[in-house]
Amino acid sequence: MFYTVVLIMLTKKQHQLLLYIHECLESRGVSPSFDEMKEALDLKSKSGIHRLITGLTERGFIRRLPHRARALEVLKLPDDLRNKIASDERDAVADDNLVEVNFAKGLSRQANANKAPAPENEREGILNLPLYGRIAAGTAIEALSDPSSFVDVPAGMLASGRHYCLEVAGDSMIDAGIHDGDTVIIRESETAENGKIVVALIDDFEVTLKRLRRKGGSIALEAANPDYETRIFGPDQVKVQGHLVGLFRKY
Repeated sequence: MFYTVVLIMLTKKQHQLLLYIHECLESRGVSPSFDEMKEALDLKSKSGIHRLITGLTERGFIRRLPHRARALEVLKLPDDLRNKIASDERDAVADDNLVEVNFAKGLSRQANANKAPAPENEREGILNLPLYGRIAAGTAIEALSDPSSFVDVPAGMLASGRHYCLEVAGDSMIDAGIHDGDTVIIRESETAENGKIVVALIDDFEVTLKRLRRKGGSIALEAANPDYETRIFGPDQVKVQGHLVGLFRKY
């Protein structure tokens, strides 16, 4: 029998924003302004910051404090951020120096961590793929963070390249044989052929599993369920994070 672990995941931008807010609160006792957050994350408008904060609030990582300016409070941090902060504190004590919090350095470390190769091939003929949590086959939800669980996959199922796993939430791809609770195997890629089922990152904010169609200068993300509408985006709004190469189902 095949088992999966459900995680609450954050996009890279949400991850970066949460780290920035935490570091500002720790270093100066006040949360950053929207302009500061926009500049720190290199976003073009404050609306992107509003969406990121809403996502972090809905997932219980931060909360807004009423009747106060710059009123954001960090309620919790993901395990990888907590471990990073604890490691930085241990390094500071070992060096016997005061270390100034450097947001740019923090982002660089996080970016490098996200690019680190996933552990594979623990036993002959078996690949140990990272399970990155849940992805929507319905309304888009957050995904793609550091894994805390792994999935054993027969090596014969996969071609060359880097792969990871996601657990499906929702029924929008049911006519493509992808059911709620299935675990999909994704080959990492930044491009995909027309008609492929992909992991799509929308506006650096939400992630979903849909069929990719290019229509002129637009990108359509198609569901495989008549109850869901096709969503149309500009070419700069959608980033391919990988494409579907297989799935597991437990009974």
